[in-house]
Amino acid sequence: MTETASQSPSISPRRARRKAQRQSLHRSPEGFWGSILAHPRITALLLGLIAATGYPPLGLWPLTLFGIAGLIALLRRADTRKDAALIGYLFGWAHLTLANNWIATAFTFQAKMPETLGWLAVPLLCLYLAIYPALAALITYEISQRLDKGKSASTLAFAMLFASLWIVTEWLRSWVFTGYPWPPLGLALLGGWDAPGIAKLLPWLGTYALSGFAVLIAGAALWTMEKRQWLLGFALAVAVVVQMFVPGNFAGQTAAEGSVRYTLVQPNIPQEERDAGHKFEEHFGRLAEHSYDPANPKRIVFWPESAVPDYLRDGYPQRYYNQRTIGADPEFSRQRIGATIGSNAKVMLGVVDLEIGEKMGRQTVVGAYNAVTTIDGEGNLGPRYAKSHLVPYGEYLALRWLLEPLGATRLVAGSIDFIPGPGAQTFDAGEYGKAGVQICYEIVFSGQVVDRANRPDYIFNPSNDGWFGSWGPPQHLGQARMRAIEEGLPVLRSTTDGISAVVDVDGMVRQHIPSGVDGGISGFIPPAKAPTWFARAGNSLPLGWAALLMIISIVALRCRAV
Repeated sequence: MTETASQSPSISPRRARRKAQRQSLHRSPEGFWGSILAHPRITALLLGLIAATGYPPLGLWPLTLFGIAGLIALLRRADTRKDAALIGYLFGWAHLTLANNWIATAFTFQAKMPETLGWLAVPLLCLYLAIYPALAALITYEISQRLDKGKSASTLAFAMLFASLWIVTEWLRSWVFTGYPWPPLGLALLGGWDAPGIAKLLPWLGTYALSGFAVLIAGAALWTMEKRQWLLGFALAVAVVVQMFVPGNFAGQTAAEGSVRYTLVQPNIPQEERDAGHKFEEHFGRLAEHSYDPANPKRIVFWPESAVPDYLRDGYPQRYYNQRTIGADPEFSRQRIGATIGSNAKVMLGVVDLEIGEKMGRQTVVGAYNAVTTIDGEGNLGPRYAKSHLVPYGEYLALRWLLEPLGATRLVAGSIDFIPGPGAQTFDAGEYGKAGVQICYEIVFSGQVVDRANRPDYIFNPSNDGWFGSWGPPQHLGQARMRAIEEGLPVLRSTTDGISAVVDVDGMVRQHIPSGVDGGISGFIPPAKAPTWFARAGNSLPLGWAALLMIISIVALRCRAV
């Protein structure tokens, strides 16, 4: 490279190195990859988009593995740490922007900001989210350069290192600045509704290690191509395909002794009607229609997030009850709900509770809780679970002091911010078992959905997916399925307009109500498993896998033996 630079004094040493690199790629035996590596930044963007098609609703998981394999090939050829970080960043930005396109739909359901802002908000959000794959790429490059300056170690060792760092950075993305883990790369390895796919490994890996496993599969496939190990590559492809389509242990629903009977309701409330006062009675009528079952009176009923507009707790100033179209009396509202489900039943439903304070000598609302509570057939109110993971700019306006004067507002109606709850809790529903509750997108936070000191029998996940577009609901359901597999607990999802579903411990959808349909489904809550490895260890398990992969890769890079 020094000789090339000296022969062309007008060309900088950096440009000379890149020219030499392009020439070496041209001569590389890896002809296929050499053709796509000539323009690494553009290729990184394209590969990121391709990799995102593996998520629901498209489910083109082979393209996800292809995209990751291409990313590894790009990083292997990166000339500088800046190049490596930029390749990871551009891949991550394109990948996460396409995967999160459903966020833009939320802007169509509010009037204070232009809808077009949604199509800016998604790529702007992903300017931040892309930092994490960029960080994984940068650290992988740095370690591999220090241990393998001649790049004589194999792609497989490099992929192991990258997989370990992908696990760590995806875990970081799940909690830094309150966290936003949607979507984890491992979601692409989740099979169809009747097959868990490679996600069947979740009890022993955890979500973030499953993402690392996806990187490892892609790296292994790339290695077989580079080494022209066609038979081995074919065997790997067959193994992956078979595992993606093998059904789980679906045993059907049986009325085993001690089983809990349920009714799960989807009222089909479109997002644009959710706060329409003249529609409240119609919405309640749909809930009531699918909630009463005289043939099976003893059961637990599940209603979605935002199920009823009424304030159900006593003690608020009367003017707040008067704002509700259905009823100005919380006792009347509770009694009506109890009569709807029947005297021997209990309903678990999403509500809004208020926090009352005093301002200028007057009692007024100072905050609210997005909550779940229970009501029995006599109209008695049970304990409350308050949502802990609130949606930034949806349920509270971050940096309100700065953004509100600029015209920014929340995407959910109202100017009062929601207050976060204490975290995962278990409801003792008596004869109906112990229920863990995770409201809406709380279910996507792997390792944070269960009170490990008081393990529930099942997880109830009420949601309002009406503002999630066409990509959001199937991705949301997919991540709920992942929680069921890794925790060994069934998940019951009741949503306002779909997709509502009952998911067993193998991640299979036993029953569901599709989007845009009002209806109810009944049966017996699937049994839980004994606590899985992940249920016992939480996210220390995937971090342990990350450490193991890193140790193996470092040894391999130092020995140039893998």
